[in-house]
Amino acid sequence: MILTILRAALVVFGGMLAIVFGTDYKNARQRGEIEENISFGKGAVIGFFTNLGDTLGIGSFATSIALFKGLKVNIPDKLIPGTLNVCHAIPIILQALIFTAVVEVDPLTLIVLVAAAVIGSYLGAGIISKMDDRKIKIVMGVALAVAAVLMLLSHPWVNMIPGGGDATGLTGAKLVIGTVGNFILGALMTAGIGLYGPCMVMVYFLGMSPAVAFPIMMTSCALLMPVASTKFIKENAYSRKLSLPIAFGGIFGVIAAVMFFQGISLDVLKILVILVITYTSVTMLRAGLKKPTSENTKLL
Repeated sequence: MILTILRAALVVFGGMLAIVFGTDYKNARQRGEIEENISFGKGAVIGFFTNLGDTLGIGSFATSIALFKGLKVNIPDKLIPGTLNVCHAIPIILQALIFTAVVEVDPLTLIVLVAAAVIGSYLGAGIISKMDDRKIKIVMGVALAVAAVLMLLSHPWVNMIPGGGDATGLTGAKLVIGTVGNFILGALMTAGIGLYGPCMVMVYFLGMSPAVAFPIMMTSCALLMPVASTKFIKENAYSRKLSLPIAFGGIFGVIAAVMFFQGISLDVLKILVILVITYTSVTMLRAGLKKPTSENTKLL
């Protein structure tokens, strides 16, 4: 019952965003304000590969920015944050709907951890915004690197230290720790710290199956992004013509990734998680150690 209500909320959020975006796109087209120098095909390719990676836990923002540059998709820097939110919101809602259906997870654990991340993203914004985000990235990057090493050493193929588990939910003190942890991770999202990698680490060391991290982290973002996207749309702070094909291609990227995910063994999944966390660690360290040249650095 709880999961059904949650999925219904995701559908409503996605439907509302689609209506707001569709209406804005139609009105802009009638006014002749749709950009002409953006390729639909390039956008669809970007959407497919970034959301395929996002579904596997890599994230989509940093990879999108890299492909913008690599494929020479030129949009003003000030439109990048809004574009990333608008174009990836629908695919991530689809991710959340699929993973809450195919991955077994305790409904109470899912709702509590998702709610903690959402509340943390709002209440923590004022505090995190006053902190040095570069130092945060460095600390988190080092912490994730250490976690990746520990997870590798505890992997069944290595089996040098005990760790991990196969639980689908949390109770007692572990549920409290998980709730506080996801609240903090939600707050850190306002500083450009992605939720995916850290959430995987937390879930793993609380004794849960690595697969359980996917519906938790995806649902957290799926409830946050439509709200942010609606604001960007109303403020005309995004690229309409680029957002449409990325969202379109992203849907197919999600489907392709889920087909891959369903056939993967747990031990292989753990290796994938370790690789994702390592990638996240390197990305954070690079962003933290590199002197910012624009506001876009925060998205990495």
